[in-house]
Amino acid sequence: MALNSYPNDLVEAQRALHRTYEALAASRPRHVTALRRDLLRLSAVVLWHPFWSACPDSSLAARVELRRQARNRQARQAA
Repeated sequence: MALNSYPNDLVEAQRALHRTYEALAASRPRHVTALRRDLLRLSAVVLWHPFWSACPDSSLAARVELRRQARNRQARQAA
């Protein structure tokens, strides 16, 4: 499977994970407990997504590429 053929729901989960992490990293975040819960839930969603069991290359490089694509999509939508 090509590295650019990630399912949309997986990319969106990665985007949500990144946004949640950024919210937690902000100085004096609000609703810290809820953000931490969301971070754990989203991490599990990304880690255990069915795509990884069907993907012959579920290596670290594939996961890094997923993060890169999620950040790029977020940047494009913010522009």
